[in-house]
Amino acid sequence: MNVSLFITCLCDLFHTNVGKHTVEILEKVGCEVDFPDSQTCCGQPAFNSGYLQDSKEAMKQMIRAFQNSEYVVAPSGSCVGMLKEYPKAFKDDPRWEKPAKALAEKSYELTQFLVDVLGIENFKSSFQGKVTYHPSCHMTRLLGVKEAPITLLKNIPGVDLIALPMKEDCCGFGGTFSIKNAAISSEMAKEKSHHVSETKAEYLVGGDMACLMNIGGKMTREGKNIKVVHIAEILNYSDEVDNK
Repeated sequence: MNVSLFITCLCDLFHTNVGKHTVEILEKVGCEVDFPDSQTCCGQPAFNSGYLQDSKEAMKQMIRAFQNSEYVVAPSGSCVGMLKEYPKAFKDDPRWEKPAKALAEKSYELTQFLVDVLGIENFKSSFQGKVTYHPSCHMTRLLGVKEAPITLLKNIPGVDLIALPMKEDCCGFGGTFSIKNAAISSEMAKEKSHHVSETKAEYLVGGDMACLMNIGGKMTREGKNIKVVHIAEILNYSDEVDNK
């Protein structure tokens, strides 16, 4: 099975290890992974801010970049959720509607791809620790991925998964929302940080680095010693490699 990695902006610029772990996970389950280097931002910041025409230029570039891909997989529910919006953005556009729909239909978030496409619910990982999971808004509400990450985490023997209180609450990031409404965003992150602390977990895990960076930044400023990790890092954890 051929899979193209959609790295996303935040993983490409700030958390490259998440991309590396994603590739290794896909290769371990038998996928041949390629990386179209013409990919760019999915257009979500401009799209969510109301600049539809500007965002379409980024969308067109993404469509071109992945036009020959069999599957497109990303370590981000939010960015894949944006790809699913492409058909609506190009509705009734004779040139772009069909290729936009084709990209949307073959694009998946990592855990969604593992569980729903490949049927893999048990992924060999030697990770151990108390974990709580933050279900990001776009991943759960727009993309509809809720059970796949939980299933994978529960099936790792060393993971003690603790339910996050008020898990459905937004962390306050929301892309440009955190910039335009900084005070409100900060209070939302503060509340999320409090609920994470309530679990007594050692690790906060999620499927979107934007949310994890936002919550992690707040917890760091509060002096909390809770590690923030992407679920790809948990799934691909190996004692032999990570303890060196």
